[in-house]
Amino acid sequence: MSGDPDDLPEHVVANRRHWDDTADEWVAMGERAWAHDDPSWGVWGVPEAALEMLPADMTGLDAIELGCGTAYVSAWMARRGARVTGIDNSEAQLATARRLAAEHGIELTLIHGNAETVPVPDGSFDFAINEYGAAIWCEPEAWLREAHRLLRPGGQLVFLANHPLAMACAPESGAIVVDRLVRPYFGMHTLDWRHVEIDPGGINFCLPVSDWVALFHRLGFTIDDLREPRAPETAEGVEFFVDAAWASRWPSELVWKVRRR
Repeated sequence: MSGDPDDLPEHVVANRRHWDDTADEWVAMGERAWAHDDPSWGVWGVPEAALEMLPADMTGLDAIELGCGTAYVSAWMARRGARVTGIDNSEAQLATARRLAAEHGIELTLIHGNAETVPVPDGSFDFAINEYGAAIWCEPEAWLREAHRLLRPGGQLVFLANHPLAMACAPESGAIVVDRLVRPYFGMHTLDWRHVEIDPGGINFCLPVSDWVALFHRLGFTIDDLREPRAPETAEGVEFFVDAAWASRWPSELVWKVRRR
């Protein structure tokens, strides 16, 4: 159920095109991540022991990855005992996920579609997660409302996304973040990178921290935790749009853990 492109929001169509066009660039990274059982997270590879993104034992849990890409997070959950569904906007990314699932002998349900409208019944899952998936590529209220629908009462949602401070320091040109504010923090929502000078991409979304909190409460979530991963001392150079020296001083990522009331 991929959806008629004529009926999809502009950002869904644009991001599908972006990820289909660049899917080959992510194959090697997906293969490396699938090969490891010990998760690490975000652009800085922060260990699972530091962030605790996943329950240690997921035996019998129904879990969904919202924006799964090559589905390595889905594989990590399946190895912990979960029954896992992954949904992604890019059929090209899912082709890699299906190949790797077959090679590793892991059973996943993989859906080509938009994480803002997932074609499964209400209350199908105990746990939902995404790492730079729906959290940045989907409209915040739309995908969070859908995550709330998908979760059973008491079910947990965990996601890792761009930190709004990093986005406030991200130049309009698409260059790496700088050590000064270059765009307003308040009112932040849509970031369109399609026509920037440096490394054009898709359409992202990011909210100020207080807006995330307000949205969680309005949609029926309680907050379990907030983490701000820091680049490790051994990190060097630039990862995507952030220099390691910058990310050792200021947060480039954040992790939210919330629970459906």
